[in-house]
Amino acid sequence: MLAPKRCALLAGAFMAAFSPALAAEQAAKLFTVVTERDETVVALTKEDEALGSDVAAISNALRERGALTVWRYAVRKAKDGELEQAPLAKISVQAQSGLRIEPYRTPLRVIAAE
Repeated sequence: MLAPKRCALLAGAFMAAFSPALAAEQAAKLFTVVTERDETVVALTKEDEALGSDVAAISNALRERGALTVWRYAVRKAKDGELEQAPLAKISVQAQSGLRIEPYRTPLRVIAAE
């Protein structure tokens, strides 16, 4: 028999593994664009979805093209009262030295850009 504490940990791990928020996150891959001044949470547009979730491929495409158009994401309150990550606006990210692309994970529900 498992100890109550261990059972609670296993239940928590199971819930996290099958959480709708985490499943929704897989539908829209989010990234952070990090510059010397700020960080912006973004997702690729439909035209660039083929780049996948590989940050190296995204960085290479940005360097080769000089710029990428992406969806900027922000946290908002949904109609059901829960917080969610949602597309705010399309923005252009210009290639520059010191810019990094990093994967971004959130426990919030992620709304796909249309």
